[in-house]
Amino acid sequence: MLTERRIERVADLIDPAANRVLGMSLEEARRRVASGSPEAVRGIGGSFALVARDGDVVRLARSLDRPLRYFLAKEADGPALVVSDRIDTIRDFLNAHGLAGQFHPSYTRMVPAHHVAELRLVGCPDPDATHERFFTPRGNALPRDLDEIGRRYVGALADEIAAWLASLPPREPVGVLFSGGVDSGAILLAADYVLRSRGWGPARLKAFTLSVGAGQDLAQARAFLAPLGLEYYLEPIETEPESLEPLEAVRVVEDYKPLDIESATAALALCRGIRERYPQWRFLLDGDGGDENLKDYPIEENPELTIRSVLNNPLLYQEGWGVGKLKHSRTYSGGQSRSCARSYAPLRRYGFEGFSPGMRPAVIEVAEGIPFTALTGYEVSRLYALKGEIVSRGIRQLTGREMTVFPKRRFQHGALPSGQARRRFPFREADYRAHFDSLYA
Repeated sequence: MLTERRIERVADLIDPAANRVLGMSLEEARRRVASGSPEAVRGIGGSFALVARDGDVVRLARSLDRPLRYFLAKEADGPALVVSDRIDTIRDFLNAHGLAGQFHPSYTRMVPAHHVAELRLVGCPDPDATHERFFTPRGNALPRDLDEIGRRYVGALADEIAAWLASLPPREPVGVLFSGGVDSGAILLAADYVLRSRGWGPARLKAFTLSVGAGQDLAQARAFLAPLGLEYYLEPIETEPESLEPLEAVRVVEDYKPLDIESATAALALCRGIRERYPQWRFLLDGDGGDENLKDYPIEENPELTIRSVLNNPLLYQEGWGVGKLKHSRTYSGGQSRSCARSYAPLRRYGFEGFSPGMRPAVIEVAEGIPFTALTGYEVSRLYALKGEIVSRGIRQLTGREMTVFPKRRFQHGALPSGQARRRFPFREADYRAHFDSLYA
């Protein structure tokens, strides 16, 4: 029982197998986190969510592609720290140890990506965490040459894919969550290039495309692959609209933001379909991070944003307004640091290990170095055109292939027939939030 041991002990409920640390052991990665050195933590490669203790000091750090949460429980001898990637796991642990009365989901804290969070397990009231950045990319570091920008950006994606593939069992198949859009298209072509150039065999690769009642993305995926002679990669995962369960996605993702819940709903349908067809499949690639890196979101849909705020705030889409800012949620973090759960949780739900090359620091560093202001002159239309230009030029230089650039479309919208999104996702944020709250009533 928690009440029978010294309170300083930390309950680390993270599955060690969920970490895929590259270039060092898990123990070495934990030692780096324990040191508190931002430079040491920056050197951890791969995907990780780590907690390490140094006396009364506990430090936590994670990569952008996965959540890391903690809860401080109070006992007579002082605070105890419970750490997990999920809110409900923390709740269940507290329930099992007679501390259910202390729990509320809003009392959990998300470690913000790209920061080392430090807590001291001493005294009462609860000590608040401090945060120190371990990743600070330099802005406007690249020339205005789109070919050079594309070469560096797609080259960084390919390097990350190569390092990840090298860490997998040699003959394990690899799937790409594929819509035929810019990001998933670039990931598929870069993975194809890496597999061929390293002699690892492209036969390991498949492109899984979700089609919910004859969704739009299936035709787009075929139109993307056909000119390249790569139709053999395509494997449609077809399901009925009634299979979409947005309220179940709230439970899985443990959030209530509508666009994230809709995306997670589609991700759950796709993962479920792959798992039913391939019971042993493990590894999946996706294009998450591309929109954030190249600032390709409809600014007009968010009344809080202008093109100046988007271009003048570093890492805005990756981290939100940032730690210490009024709108930064300590329960959820901000930006993609929060929304990473929309992919991570559905994949984990069905036993997959995912990898998002676009969320790796080396790729983000290239993206943050792009001179967006000089290239766009603060014109929204030029910003929206930039992503396709950069990525297609990079693919051309890396692979020699000409990729088709289709207009932007959200994953959950493309999975459905045109005009069906509102019907299949009828809920407002208040509805999702009420359902989320009911799970912990």
